[in-house]
Amino acid sequence: MQNPEYDAVVVGAGPNGLSAAIALQQQGLRVLLIEGKATVGGGLRSAELTLPGYLHDICSAIHPLAAGSPFFQTLPLADHGLQFLHPTYAAAHPFDGGHAAVLSKDLGFTLSTLGKDAETYKKLIAPLLRDWPYIANDSLGPLHFPSHPFKMARFGLKALQPLTTLARRFKDPFARGLLAGMGAHAIQPLENIATSAIALVLTITGHLQGWPLPKGGSQQIADALAGYFISLGGEIVTNTYISRLEQLPPHRALLLDVTPKQLLEIAGHRFSSIYKWQLKKYRYGMGVFKIDWALSSPVPFINAACREAGTVHIGNTLGEIAQAERETAAGQHPERPFVLFAQQSETDPTRAPEGGHTAWAYCHVPNGSTKDMTAAIENQVERFAPGFRDTILARHTFNTEALENYNPNYIGGDINGGIIDIRQLFTRPALRRSPYRTSAKGIYVCSSSTPPGGGVHGMCGFYAAKCALSDIFNIKIPALAGVTR
Repeated sequence: MQNPEYDAVVVGAGPNGLSAAIALQQQGLRVLLIEGKATVGGGLRSAELTLPGYLHDICSAIHPLAAGSPFFQTLPLADHGLQFLHPTYAAAHPFDGGHAAVLSKDLGFTLSTLGKDAETYKKLIAPLLRDWPYIANDSLGPLHFPSHPFKMARFGLKALQPLTTLARRFKDPFARGLLAGMGAHAIQPLENIATSAIALVLTITGHLQGWPLPKGGSQQIADALAGYFISLGGEIVTNTYISRLEQLPPHRALLLDVTPKQLLEIAGHRFSSIYKWQLKKYRYGMGVFKIDWALSSPVPFINAACREAGTVHIGNTLGEIAQAERETAAGQHPERPFVLFAQQSETDPTRAPEGGHTAWAYCHVPNGSTKDMTAAIENQVERFAPGFRDTILARHTFNTEALENYNPNYIGGDINGGIIDIRQLFTRPALRRSPYRTSAKGIYVCSSSTPPGGGVHGMCGFYAAKCALSDIFNIKIPALAGVTR
């Protein structure tokens, strides 16, 4: 293509599209970022969903991976308005009877909540806390030979286990339940291989840096990324939904922050038959049903630590959580679902008028489910916070259909861009030498349907951009700074 108007075009301004655009623009290229909605952000948006003055995170809410992202840490996002706030405790996991296991930056405090398993937990986690600064890049990227193979092996031998297997080393319900809540973020049965990976990553980041939230809502992360991109000379166009390649201006490289379904719709005619076959076989996982509440007072959790935690995992024991995830994966709707609950206004008063509060929660449901899970979720919260219903002023709900309408990447309500099980952990979206390259020269995938998968970390976008820079522009960029090698 002679005299292209843009060096690169990025479609989709979620955290990965923004990251890809930044990594390209940092090399002095002319980059256009196109977003279908009126604002950038993808899963990073905030709005008054319930009552005036009550600011809710529409999708993602708490951001341990954003604060710990090897790529985001290299960017001057604070200069563009981003401020992370830290709850007293990263996460709490209440049990029937009033006790709660707590994930804290203070490892000693966490150990004090784990009963007889404190020493066993310390032996599991302490070596991983020491190793993480050396292996974070390797863990949050495509499959390759690690920089620190022995440290990576120590993590990998535990991470590849099913969560139910990893939990067998504990005797009391507290550590088992705490890890089950972490593992349930994988959105798949806890008996699946590698469900311990997400549990360990979230646990490690909780101890090392906490689980922060952005002041003023998740939209602030997207706005800071966009602000930095524009400061480098990048260009953003919103309200422009791309459904075919012919809509795009001339360019040398195209990076798509979309999942395989949209990728086929936009560019399928350019792909090889084998690559198209692989994309069609790509599997999406369970969906979510989400609720946002405007509240008249703080959530009255029985356990005091739960009242001070930014995130509360509601599911009781390992056995109960594992059963709920199995049933959901089998197409059922558990009576007692695992509930991921956040209470942002406890840490960030800007989220509600004086005296008011906000809360956010979702449970897993079968992909494409339109069943209303409001009662099931609120029953679970009420179980550990009696009187919660009396604090509700208003609520807003999203079923899987509404979520996909809001964000086309959430196919059937799958917020991870496809199930991240062992079959799609490193081969997402297809089995290729580089998962970011498509079979068409100059077209790349930079969404959460590539390694390392879902989460607000921007690493999918960074690695896709790195691949495009090498292939198309012959620009080799070094390993991310700030990580010990």
